[in-house]
Amino acid sequence: MTDLEAALRAGVRGDVEFGVTARALVTMDASNYRRVPLGVVAPRDADDVAAVLAVCREHGVPVVARGGGTSIAGQATGTGVVLDFTRHMNRLLALDPGTRTAVVQPGLVLDRLQEAAAPHGLRFGPDPSTHSRCTLGGMIGNNSCGAHSVAWGTTADSVRELAVVTARGRRLRLGRGWAGAPDGLRALVDGELARLRTGFPDLPRRISGYALDALLPENGADVARSFCGSEGTLGVLTEAVVDLVRAPRARALAVLGYADESAAAEAAAGLLPYRPLTVEGMAADLVPSPADLPRGGAWLFVETGGDTAAEARARAETIVRAADAVDADVVTDPAGQRALWRIREDASGTATRMADGSEAWPGWEDCAVPPARLGAYLRDFRALLAAHGLRGTPYGHFGDGCIHVRIDFDLLTAAGVGRFRVFSEELADLVVAHGGSLSGEHGDGQARAELLPRMYGPELVALFERAKAVWDPDDLLNPGMLVRPAPLDSNLRFAVLPREPVDVAFGYPSDGGDFSAAVRRCVGVAKCRTTEVSGAAVMCPSFRVTGEEAHSTRGRARLLHEMLAGELVTDGWRSPEVRDALDLCLSCKGCRTDCPVGVDMATYKAEFLHHHYAGRRRPAAHLSMGRLPQWLRWASRARVVSLVNALAAVGPLARLAKAVGGIAPERAIPRLAGETFSRWWGRRRPASGGDLVVVWPDTFTEHLSPSVGRAAVRVLEAAGLRVALPPTLRMRGRPVGDGRTRSPIALAAVLLGGRRERVCCGLTYVSTGQLDRARAVLRRTLDLMEPVLETAAPVVVLEPSCAAALRTDLPELLADDPRAAALAARVLTFAETLERHAPHWRPPRVDRPAVGQTHCHQHAVLGDAADRRLRAAAGVTGELSGGCCGLAGDFGFTKGHFEVSVACAEEQLLPAVRSAPPGAVVLADGYSCRTQLEQVAGVRGEHLAEVLAVALDVSEDGG
Repeated sequence: MTDLEAALRAGVRGDVEFGVTARALVTMDASNYRRVPLGVVAPRDADDVAAVLAVCREHGVPVVARGGGTSIAGQATGTGVVLDFTRHMNRLLALDPGTRTAVVQPGLVLDRLQEAAAPHGLRFGPDPSTHSRCTLGGMIGNNSCGAHSVAWGTTADSVRELAVVTARGRRLRLGRGWAGAPDGLRALVDGELARLRTGFPDLPRRISGYALDALLPENGADVARSFCGSEGTLGVLTEAVVDLVRAPRARALAVLGYADESAAAEAAAGLLPYRPLTVEGMAADLVPSPADLPRGGAWLFVETGGDTAAEARARAETIVRAADAVDADVVTDPAGQRALWRIREDASGTATRMADGSEAWPGWEDCAVPPARLGAYLRDFRALLAAHGLRGTPYGHFGDGCIHVRIDFDLLTAAGVGRFRVFSEELADLVVAHGGSLSGEHGDGQARAELLPRMYGPELVALFERAKAVWDPDDLLNPGMLVRPAPLDSNLRFAVLPREPVDVAFGYPSDGGDFSAAVRRCVGVAKCRTTEVSGAAVMCPSFRVTGEEAHSTRGRARLLHEMLAGELVTDGWRSPEVRDALDLCLSCKGCRTDCPVGVDMATYKAEFLHHHYAGRRRPAAHLSMGRLPQWLRWASRARVVSLVNALAAVGPLARLAKAVGGIAPERAIPRLAGETFSRWWGRRRPASGGDLVVVWPDTFTEHLSPSVGRAAVRVLEAAGLRVALPPTLRMRGRPVGDGRTRSPIALAAVLLGGRRERVCCGLTYVSTGQLDRARAVLRRTLDLMEPVLETAAPVVVLEPSCAAALRTDLPELLADDPRAAALAARVLTFAETLERHAPHWRPPRVDRPAVGQTHCHQHAVLGDAADRRLRAAAGVTGELSGGCCGLAGDFGFTKGHFEVSVACAEEQLLPAVRSAPPGAVVLADGYSCRTQLEQVAGVRGEHLAEVLAVALDVSEDGG
């Protein structure tokens, strides 16, 4: 333990962490920059903050305050001690509807404040797109804004008082009339009145530099306002009194279509006199489905409010009439408005990929110019991009003249970094020429501080340095930001990554086969840290229940980044830190869809486990549940089933089996079916006629819930389809296994290998990182499926996780085998099969409400649109919840995961089931979901095929 760490542990009651994981998690924010800290402290109160500052001052170690870590300019990283306010100092201390104020701690997430204010008809005005995870302290530090700034201004406009601790330990209460000003600040301002009155551009989104003009007498000498946007360089915030605004009772959204972004930009300023709540702009580049929008190549989202829906709509229609738009629409449905705003909010992530899949980066994310000059600025900006051979997709707050853009800088080579610098310098000059600010929302940080003299001139920047010295004479707080800055092309986070592609098992087709590029996908916008429960979103279940950064998608990506860098995480693929962070990843694949940039942590986890355990003894759970298909093929023999079920039910043998297999003792071992699905199929006479469809006998349907397979066959044949099962191949004397491992469990698996080879999606092998084995199983599967691939028959996969594995893992593991892509393209869900191959068939009427959960793999990979239409046609009403059931294949059965598994189920699934209306059917297409419901809630879930099969029987019986 270092002297610094020992002193902090002695003086601080909060968490003091100097381990590899804690440091790796905060090396980056959402910017291009990376700095490795000495340690992380999560203070419990202002006394802890003062203690940290005292110790760090004594040791000469800098301090950086950090909230949600979504800063885009690098100001939330540091080489000293990082103060993490999200763990303890994250409360709403008071809310007074009468005065419309709230008292908050710096780590409070904005959405938690909004939720508390909403019942009183109030809200906090500024709302960045990261509102579900950004903190009030970070918003004050950056003077954040958001989409509603045309109505309610920046964070500085909503701050009344601030409690701060200075680097030398003074407790100050900042406010108007010089309240809380440190010694020397007033004298500095009084001596520079003329410069302060003339040196700042007049525009709504001027965030760059220090807001020293707020200290002018005509501006009320507002010390709190001048502190906003100081990026943690003047003092450490411990508490804030903020103003709230009256929220409109109703809203409408006018969506205005224009020929291109310049036309939209030129129109934006003309809409401001109508007092809209937002004037947001976005071009077609960032819109997933422009068909859902009015005609045009770019759009303005103009929100209006009113006391009634009619009043809000009337205001929106007035704006439509006033706008010179190509086309327009007014959206009043709240769900429709949310869907449109979700596109806008996700842009900070989706903009990091160009249309051709190449990478784009922040750095010039949020310049702002006077709104009336925005159209001209955008044309000049586009010309500058073209001159440097760069591409970007502007979007953002057109009504405030603030543009967000990610640019396809090459930050991996010296030449590319050189071009990044030259472009940055020229763009700074362009912004200044248009009367703008280098930063219009996210602050200067390391990205722009070096260029502030181009905006303000050397004299005013020198005044900034003097102000910093008044507040922080020892330069202890976030040095290198705003004044005496680090070069904008230093500390780039890409510089530490390997230059040659890493040898990996998966193909990573969207990243050119480069695992480093796959890891680089995480830009830090931290949507995975969202804890709100809404819609069908899944990501990130383990963070939702633990609240720990290490168990978020971003946290795991950061650890993988540091593993590749090799500076902090030095064990490479053998890293215990990365292994432990991935241990609670449920492989739900939610991030593949819910993450704006498509990070696929389930795949990264499988890749890591593959390398981590190469040539080493694996955990028992990998050998028991990871090789489940082998065990079940042996155990399902007619003479063995009863014995296995009896031994696994209760008693010492069941406890021994769970202990040996690495299974959670709280779990019951599922019973094997008395007759497998394939054996049932073999003794029946299939229907003839109709399109041929091949039903996939996945491991779970085959051995554990063949009722699902029987029901699916019943429905498919009733729909006029001809059902078949994939071919099998008898394999006498052929060992199962790679022959390299010598563990007792693996040896038994080899000796007890099934006599008949069957198709398998490889899911259990993939999820446990046994990728060599998965590839062998999948190649054998492709051999067996060749006769099917010679037909036009679809492959109907009833288990969503198996369907997802065949659609994604199969072609990514066997990219060299064209049969893999061919089979993946044939995979259909049960509902998709009926919709495509029996389009005229009408399902039987169920006419019952339904509760349950959309399977996480269905949400992430397969989609559920066909299922929704099938349920509606059958009269199955109600919405299924999102989230993850928490069992997730082997995850919830693995020893040590039980509590997290149940907590995941308590997020959405179990509350939905408990609140089910009378007579509701509990839908759960996944075997894991049904098992979790049965074992944790005592509820039987049903596959949609089972529900329809019962309805068919009832209708045929005349019921």
